[in-house]
Amino acid sequence: MQDALLSPQDAVLARRQLRRRKLSAFFFVAPLLLFLLLAFVAPIATMLVRSFHHPVVAELIPDSLAALSQWDGQDLPPPEVQAIFASDMKRLAAARLSGKLAEEVNRVEPGSSSVIKSTARKLRRLEDAQITAEAPALLLEANKKWGDPKIWRAVQQAGAVYTPRYYLTALDMEWGSEGLQARDGAKIYVDLYTKTLKIALIITVLTLILGYPLAYYLANAPSALGNLLMVFVLLPFWTSLLVRTTSWIALLQTNGVVNSFLMGVGVTSTPFEMLYTQFSTVLAMTHILLPFMILPLYSVMKGIDPSYLRAAMSMGSRPLPAFFRVYLPMTLPGLSAGALLVFIISVGYYITPALVGGTDGQMISNIIAFHMQQSNNWELAAALGSLLLAIILLLYWVYDRFVGAGNIQLG
Repeated sequence: MQDALLSPQDAVLARRQLRRRKLSAFFFVAPLLLFLLLAFVAPIATMLVRSFHHPVVAELIPDSLAALSQWDGQDLPPPEVQAIFASDMKRLAAARLSGKLAEEVNRVEPGSSSVIKSTARKLRRLEDAQITAEAPALLLEANKKWGDPKIWRAVQQAGAVYTPRYYLTALDMEWGSEGLQARDGAKIYVDLYTKTLKIALIITVLTLILGYPLAYYLANAPSALGNLLMVFVLLPFWTSLLVRTTSWIALLQTNGVVNSFLMGVGVTSTPFEMLYTQFSTVLAMTHILLPFMILPLYSVMKGIDPSYLRAAMSMGSRPLPAFFRVYLPMTLPGLSAGALLVFIISVGYYITPALVGGTDGQMISNIIAFHMQQSNNWELAAALGSLLLAIILLLYWVYDRFVGAGNIQLG
């Protein structure tokens, strides 16, 4: 419409200026976009891909897996297939890669690591012609487990390039003879997810109970006193997280400050076991995350005119009903932001549960770190992390759908 009111030359000039402004705006935000791409999008995409893409075994023994693809998985593989596999084992032993194959197959069939390593060492000393001609007998001589189709199925399963195996493990499930079924033993990861969400919810409720009245007092206190108290709220951010966490060890340990005080005043004759428990994890994380609840609440409460509450009481309402019907609904945006922030941070917390939680206070993030740093099972760690991300997104969608700011109605 505007171009129609301009001359052709002016319209062309206006479009050029508009493109120039858009290009300038893009260059201003390009560093931020690049940072988001490198720091968030790329790592998350890598984690998602790695949780189901695992070509390690396929790269180690491609010929054996190609031969095993024609095997029905019931009886032992044909002699020619075993010969190809034995040749691959000798090649890996010479290249000192048999340990990697043993590690990968052992994740599918525990106990097969020693079988593969010992077999590879014995085959390494044999001639190629002998291995080709006598492969089944040589494998059985090396270890009797090669006579069980189970270990061959494990090799075949470990060689899958794309597999849901790690997601099934993260859900304490597996493919059995009757299809999808629960894994034998305790539900390790499902229980950890449940405990993590429970701890995060408890921490969110505790920070809300402690933070709401404090934020209310800060918002309505005189300016000098309010600013001074706000310094104390922000003071923990000036201290290392590691220092704040380790200070709880000094407070909660058996001979720590808290137990020494309780025994000194006669409350107990024996020290309480507070450290390395779920209680210590909740207590330390509540202390650390409390400012993340106070600050959003304070920012909203500071903008609420106190006259609204006084007007409600002047019209006959009692203080408590006036608070719940007038003031509380106006603070729901800050309460919603603070609760969401504390819950999401606490779900993925790692340092504090690792230092003060012990076995009882561990969360799913500690197990993810264990598989990345110690067991070197990055694929399972990626699957656990992907499921945690999916759970958080689902909970956020439910929260936004039913409790989000768009559903808040005042009055």
